[in-house]
Amino acid sequence: MNKSESIANLALALSKAQLELSNPKKTSANPFFKSKYADLSEVINASKTVLAEHGLSVMQFLSYNDMVHVETMMLHSTGEWISETLSLPIAKHDAQSIGSTCTYARRYSWAAICGLAQEDDDANAAVGHKQEVQKPQFQQPAQKQAKQGVNYLSILNGAKDKSDLSKVWQTIPDDLKDNFRAAANALKTKFTELEAAA
Repeated sequence: MNKSESIANLALALSKAQLELSNPKKTSANPFFKSKYADLSEVINASKTVLAEHGLSVMQFLSYNDMVHVETMMLHSTGEWISETLSLPIAKHDAQSIGSTCTYARRYSWAAICGLAQEDDDANAAVGHKQEVQKPQFQQPAQKQAKQGVNYLSILNGAKDKSDLSKVWQTIPDDLKDNFRAAANALKTKFTELEAAA
């Protein structure tokens, strides 16, 4: 974390603001994962008014060099500040993928610096039940089903976290990796999302 020489006033203001902040509601649907989430505008709208009342504001800066980088800075009216940068890989290097990754990074960074969680407001949450998060399952091209009797896509889909996924990725022969890169990137993004939400 980067910060100004002192953050005493910022810390006091943020502690007061967090007493008033409510977690954003998951009002947007993700049909691919059959789940709901709080989009960027919901996260910003849930916090900006309360932050301003305590002399706080949030700024975000985007940059790109094979990865998306989002620096999120919280400022206090006294000039004190804190900041951190989140860097994420991109599945495809086109405008749509870069834009989507920027929005994703901004959403989680904004929520994190404010101390927000993206909670559901439903009966399951009220009684402590958590919906099991399903990892995306990808179909392996028929002509690439196996090499030496190994179904690499099945092994990828069985990964439990990013570390496990990385180990599996190393076992895939280099001449086959392009066939599984999209699946691996999607799983990596999902694990990153789960870690950020934990």
